[in-house]
Amino acid sequence: MLEAEVEDAENLAMAHWPIPVDLFVSKKHPSLPRGLLAFADSSGNILFRLNSPSHHPKKTLRLLDSAGDPLISIYRHHDGSWQGFKGDDGQKDLLFQVQRVSNKFARTELEVFLVAENHQGELTCDFKVKGCHFQRSCTIYKGDSIVAQTSLMHKLRQIYVSRRKFQLTMFPSFVDPALIVALVVIFLVNGPKKSKILDKLPVSI
Repeated sequence: MLEAEVEDAENLAMAHWPIPVDLFVSKKHPSLPRGLLAFADSSGNILFRLNSPSHHPKKTLRLLDSAGDPLISIYRHHDGSWQGFKGDDGQKDLLFQVQRVSNKFARTELEVFLVAENHQGELTCDFKVKGCHFQRSCTIYKGDSIVAQTSLMHKLRQIYVSRRKFQLTMFPSFVDPALIVALVVIFLVNGPKKSKILDKLPVSI
């Protein structure tokens, strides 16, 4: 099973995929300790997961692959901004920076700056993340193109929808899926305090 998961992650990590890819996000994956955020495929194989906060500083998160190897270390700063570094080698190889533009109950907006694209002169926004934290809904844009979206998993005749598991759809592009997942993680953690208090409540439809 582990070999299959690693192979799936390697296939997903290719620079381009021809069709939309769905991942399912939850803190209740049966193969992980309860509370660890996992991104799994439709067969339940984990492709990405987040480290346990109890093992690392509160303002540091690590995105791991299916084998548990670190892909991106994510650091949160006091001003609400974020930085993502390659692997787990400390704050050495900076990949991206994230600035919070808006953080209201019904609207969160982030701007993402890739270091590789901004090595000279003034910073230019490469991605935007817009959505509602309470609804577990966000859209990642690259220019006018939609790179990825998250959404709750609605079912027919279901009055209340749980927010403890939701779907991430990544559309065909050349964007590294690990970067997309890291931005979703930042969006989730970056929710306003009022929304976090209500996090355990379902959504009425």
